Amino acid sequence: MVAQEPEGAIMHTGDDTDSDGTDSLERATRDFIAARPRLFGIAYRVLGSSAEAEDVLQETWLRWQNTDRGGVHEPTAFLTTITTRLAINVAQSARVRRESYVGPWLPEPVDTSQDPQMGAERAEALELAVLLLLEKLNPLERGAYVLREAFDYPYKQVAEILETSEANTRQLVSRARKHLAAERKEPVSPADHRRLLEVFLAAAQKGDMAVLEKVLAADVVSYADGGGVRGASRIPVVGRGHVSKYLTAFAPRFWPPARTRWVEANGRPAVLVSVGESAVALLSVDVSADGIDRIMWVMNPDKLSSYVASLSG
Repeated sequence: MVAQEPEGAIMHTGDDTDSDGTDSLERATRDFIAARPRLFGIAYRVLGSSAEAEDVLQETWLRWQNTDRGGVHEPTAFLTTITTRLAINVAQSARVRRESYVGPWLPEPVDTSQDPQMGAERAEALELAVLLLLEKLNPLERGAYVLREAFDYPYKQVAEILETSEANTRQLVSRARKHLAAERKEPVSPADHRRLLEVFLAAAQKGDMAVLEKVLAADVVSYADGGGVRGASRIPVVGRGHVSKYLTAFAPRFWPPARTRWVEANGRPAVLVSVGESAVALLSVDVSADGIDRIMWVMNPDKLSSYVASLSG
């Protein structure tokens, strides 16, 4: 799929002033800035990377500058269409790059403390665990799911954005929903999530295997995304027994020099782990009634530095 201008848009070749004298580029800038939170929210959810989402928005802005905006009656809808198509294109090429990624790939975390829904109608498709599962879908399925579930676009409009039929759009969203339902258990309340993460953190720091085995689900998976740079496990660790032993084994080396800070990442509480002045990991978990199902350690320095820089305050 190649990103194209939405139907009706042509390249701008005339002057840059509206008939009422208002500078057209200034108006275009205002329209883009107003739509930006939504545009970033769409691109980020489709890509699972804030760096790639920013690249998409830069390209969207360039195309918006060069468009004959006099024929655009709904700037946000126009910009949404360009952004979504570009994000899907990038996702298709990113899929190939991630096949050669060293170790497990995790989404790049974002600070959602100021914008809990990341420009959307609902905070869907935002949690790290959900983005990780969406990565297994093809980019069109992800795009359809994001537009429908997080941004509440009607199926007809989603179909127009994706350049497909409404019937196919419904199938795309249905497949995405079924995939998530099959791969993820019903999450617990935010309060229970925080409580279990606190218990887990204390047990992990002490290397308390008995407590770890109580809070971990039987089929828990621990992912460590070091991007080949950190000394992180290059394969996921699977199962309550293996994960408990793994956490207990590295506790004496990992935790004594570290300090922790509670933060928010992708709408959930998380723990930023630092040694000296440098962040070394962002710890987040996915929790169901069975206990902790997924443990996600973002240790890739590029992803960490971007997240730390985005922290409010």
